[in-house]
Formats: sequence, structure tokens, C-alpha cells
Amino acid sequence: MAPTNPPVPVRPTTHDEVAAAGSEVIGGPVGRRAAVGRGWWHPARVVVLVMIGMFALGMVQKLPCYTDSWVGGPTAQYTQACYSDIPHLYYGRGFADGLIPYFDRIPETLSPDKAFLEYPVLTGLFMEVAAWLTPDGAVDPGPGQLYWLVNAGMLLACAAIIAACVARTHRDRPWDGLLVALAPAFALTATINWDLLAGALTCGALLMWSRSRPLAAGVLLGLATAAKLYPLLLLGPLFLLCWRAGRLRAFGSALLGAAGAWLVVNGPVMLLAWEGWVTFYAFSEERPVDFGSFWLILAQRTDIPLDSVNTYATALTLLGFAGIALLALRAPRRPRLAQLAFLVVAVFILTNKVYSPQYVLWLIPLAALARPRWRDFLIWQAGEVLYFFGIWMYLAHITGESQDGLPVGGYQLAIAAHLLGTLYLCVMIVRDALRPDHDVIRRAGSDDPGGGVLDGAADVFILHRRVAASGRGVSRET
Repeated sequence: MAPTNPPVPVRPTTHDEVAAAGSEVIGGPVGRRAAVGRGWWHPARVVVLVMIGMFALGMVQKLPCYTDSWVGGPTAQYTQACYSDIPHLYYGRGFADGLIPYFDRIPETLSPDKAFLEYPVLTGLFMEVAAWLTPDGAVDPGPGQLYWLVNAGMLLACAAIIAACVARTHRDRPWDGLLVALAPAFALTATINWDLLAGALTCGALLMWSRSRPLAAGVLLGLATAAKLYPLLLLGPLFLLCWRAGRLRAFGSALLGAAGAWLVVNGPVMLLAWEGWVTFYAFSEERPVDFGSFWLILAQRTDIPLDSVNTYATALTLLGFAGIALLALRAPRRPRLAQLAFLVVAVFILTNKVYSPQYVLWLIPLAALARPRWRDFLIWQAGEVLYFFGIWMYLAHITGESQDGLPVGGYQLAIAAHLLGTLYLCVMIVRDALRPDHDVIRRAGSDDPGGGVLDGAADVFILHRRVAASGRGVSRET
């Protein structure tokens, strides 16, 4: 068999007017004779290097807090927009005192409202490993700052994995990874919390699925769910698309891998430290209305009963998921996996009781794969950056003695900006699914380059539409 040549990378500067305009900074759009993607300077490597540079800029943005504000008082870390959970939880969850997560009860003197760590097991392990690597005793800067620095190094590795996976998932579109690497909200929020661990595992799962390795994809998805809850949602789109394409065996392999990997990580802690293990799930259920959500706007402006928000939020989430299921099974052409993955995570976030600024990290890689258009991506990012600064200015307003910062009305506008930005991107992706001629990936002739076994597969099940027999599929009408 003759060797097949690798696909020629799509050049964004020749297909995207915003990318072409932005390229003027480095000399303009690529020419026809340019040797791009050859030798060491492979697009994926360039994307990773750009990601490392942007991540470093994000660390520099946290420098005022690293030198003083995390320990110099509650307000300065907000006015300088450099807050991070990481150094605070180093002390507040007992890592500085050598407590073992889930097994050792946290003293009330350290955490009045949390008896155990309120994070999933794999994230807890990540936090514990960082604590092992952090020097203790009298050091300058303090252990809290060094703990953040160690975590930042580990999270940088996760960010590089995310960039590489996104660049490699669509074989002929590696430069779409620059959407992730250059995303301003990514750099600003990367070291607020530990979300990048789950993001790296999720992107690895999507890469494995695109290579038609469903079992490996499932294992990574199970590990991602052991680090954060949202990756579990991707099993829904996988099931719907495999059902429509008659590839349920591949879905079964992914489901088996996910369940097995999740159980291997969680099982020992469940058996030996149930009270500590269940804290995360109890906290998620009992968490009150919090920052960033439209529920907070309602709570501040109306008399909505807060004890009913769980019911309302669950109902809205299920309604959104039902709409995505209809889209998956009734669209004139089977939607791409990345499109449904973005939509299902976005619905979960938009209807949630809290929309923390770092939740944007869940969506950025999915957005780059679902809607790789710089104009729409930057519109969405503008709303997220506005909200990033808005929440810290609002916290400065309610915690500072001088009441400087952003008042309630201004903060509600910032919430609206990032909610509407996410909704805008959802609308554009739904339009692409309903009218594939608007989808820049399918417009170039591809089906679903990230779909693995789904790519090019015939439909065998579709709601209320007659499907012609073709390829390996068997048509039927429902």
C-alpha cells in the first residue's frame, strides 16, 4: 500500500477575515508558496509554544497578589484582579498542616463551614501532590505563594496538553488551536482554580475519539469526571450521535472505559472515607445561589424563593438537554460531536446556580472545535473578559471599607454580558447544525473530523424523517 500524505493544514488567514486582519501584526496572510507546517515548526508545536507564552502572561497578571495581596488583606486581591483560590485553600483545607484529603477532618479553626475537602478525588490528589512539592517552614515568599507557583507549573502542563489536543483533533485544521492558545479569558483564569486538569483529560478524550479509539476516549473521560463533574455530560452527545449513526458498540466501549476509570479512582476513597468522598456531591447539591449566574440577578431583584432554585435550575437544565437531543436526532445532517459537546456544557453552565469566571475554561476548547470563527469567538471572549474584571471590582465594592469598585447594578450588567456572549455562541452553533452550509468545517467538504467512527457514517435512526439507505447504514423511519 502506498503511503498516504498527511492532510494539508487549512490556513485561517485565507478563510477567516478576522484572522487575515490580525495576521498583519506578523506580516500579513500566509502566501501560496509559504512552507508552513514542515520540519520542527509543526502547527501543533507552534500552538503549544503560544499557549506557554500566554500562560506566562497570565502568571504575570497575578504577580501583584503573589508578592503581597494574597496575604496583605482581602480587598487588594480584588482591586488588582489577581485573586486565586489556590493559596487560600492551601491553608484553609489543611494542606499546609499535612492533612490527608477526604480522610482527615479539617479543624473548624481552618474551615468553619467545610469538614472535608469539597473537590472530586482526582483534583484532590492533584492538590495533594502539589502540597508534597511545596517547601514548608520559614521560606520567602511564603508557602502559600509557593504552593500557587507549584500548581501553576502543573497547570501549565495541563494547558499545553489542551492546546496540543485541540490542534490535533481536526487533522486538517491544526491552527484552530490558536483560538485556545490566544484566548484572553484562558490566560486570565488559568490559575484561579484547578479546572485545567479536567480540561486536559477531556481534550485527550476528544482526541482519542477522533482517532476511533473509543475505549481510550472513555477511560480519559472517566478520569476527567473524577476531576470535575462536567465531563460526564459529554456521554450524552456521544450516545445520541452513536444512536443516530448505528455505532452503539463504540459508545458502549467508551461508556465501559469511563465507568471503569471513574470507579478505579473513586472506589478506594468511597470505601475507606465515605464522609469525605461524598462532601463534593453534597456541596454541589446544597450550594446556594452564587456569583455569575442569572439566578443571582433574580435573587437580587426579585423575591424568588431560594429554596426552590434547585428545582427550577434542574428543570431548565433538563429542558435544555431535551432540546439538544432533538437537535441531535432531527437535524437535517447529523451534528458534529464538538457542536453538541459545547452546547451540553454551555446549557449546564448557563442554568447553574453559579457561573464562576474559571468555568470559561470548560468551554474554550469545545468552542474552538465547534465554531472555529475568530469573529464569534472574540465576541464571546469580550464578554468573559468584561465579567472577569467585573466580579473582582464587585467583590472589592462589597468587602472594602471605602465602597470603591463596581456596585450591584454594574455587576449585574457584567453578568449579563458573559451570559449573553455564551448564548450568542450557542445560537451560532445551533444555526450551523441546522444549516451545515454555515459550518466552516463542513463548508470545506468535511463531515465530522473529530467524530472518529461517526465521521462519514450513514444515519440509521432519525426522528420523523425518512433516511435513504446508504453506505453501511440501514435506513428506517420513526
